Amino acid sequence: MTIPTDQPNHFDEAVAAAYDTDVAAMSAPEVLGPTVDLLAGLAGDGAALELAVGTGRVALPLAARGVPVHGIELSEAMVARLRAKDPRGAVGVTIGDMTTARAPGSYRVAYLVFNTVANVTTQEGQVACFRNAAAHLEPGGCFVVENGVPQLQRLPRGERYVPFEVTPEHVGFDEYDVVTQQMWSHHYRPREGRTMSVPFRYAWPAELDLMAQLAGLRLRDRWAGFDRSPFIATSPSHVSVWEKPVR
Repeated sequence: MTIPTDQPNHFDEAVAAAYDTDVAAMSAPEVLGPTVDLLAGLAGDGAALELAVGTGRVALPLAARGVPVHGIELSEAMVARLRAKDPRGAVGVTIGDMTTARAPGSYRVAYLVFNTVANVTTQEGQVACFRNAAAHLEPGGCFVVENGVPQLQRLPRGERYVPFEVTPEHVGFDEYDVVTQQMWSHHYRPREGRTMSVPFRYAWPAELDLMAQLAGLRLRDRWAGFDRSPFIATSPSHVSVWEKPVR
């Protein structure tokens, strides 16, 4: 089904066609292995819901582990790539905005990976995303978010730009507005003649904790990554797990 949405779709056909190649490093076994291990463990004998399922980078190997997986995805172009890799339909998909779209059933774990919560560019929308995830969870179920920590410590006073990759193939840098918490991730691939800029809203872990509280969830665990390494002051990202209480 299709849910009306105010969220813009930045993952059109051109982006979807190159997506798996552009994020190939995120599909490496050393990245996906711990991710799937953690999510499968939280799902147990229950089902998993991926918000912004994309081309199935995480959903497909999780389903291959025997976990029933359903996804919510705004971009039909991304879902077409998932379907091409999943002709038997192991992963169900609801087309819609992850802040409002309802998937069938209830879930032991819902998850949102690879900084995608920041694709929702308003605080109101991010709160709605947490509430929507919580509404899908069984009592005792968990919502897992993987998100970057804002790199504001790298910004000299008055500057806005932080490069994260500079190679002949790819120049990538983030642009921050510290007044509005808006940011943009800029990508230039000169050899391919491709450019892309995607808007985000950055949020600190503590702000996400408050969003979770508003959704009726409580923090259970926080690590620096899916390998469950400790989250420390210099960690560039975090994986947080919030639990829906059993009433």
